[in-house]
Amino acid sequence: MSAAAYQTTQRRSEQPRSAEYRLMAQITGEMIAAKEGGLLGTALAEPLSRNRELWNVFSNDCASSENGLPEALRASIISLGIWVDKHTSGVIGGREEIDDLIDVNRSIMEGLAAA
Repeated sequence: MSAAAYQTTQRRSEQPRSAEYRLMAQITGEMIAAKEGGLLGTALAEPLSRNRELWNVFSNDCASSENGLPEALRASIISLGIWVDKHTSGVIGGREEIDDLIDVNRSIMEGLAAA
């Protein structure tokens, strides 16, 4: 079996929480690499856009009445998604630091890993 076929099979059988963790780790790693590479402002647009998109997916999922998470947790995730969106604009505009976005993602990853 090729590596690509194995990865496809692994993703199909992956639990949602594991998939969320894996994707968040990948995007957070991209943001860390961009920061360590000295990128600033609009040069950070690609990893920040992917992070913003991920948080939009989380927020939209939490807005669904079919989501099984407790209502208070869903509301907190939606609030974080709104903050991520605003803070991302600040980072791209040079008014904010990327570190806060990385820290939030790491905190969420810790929660996903603990569960």
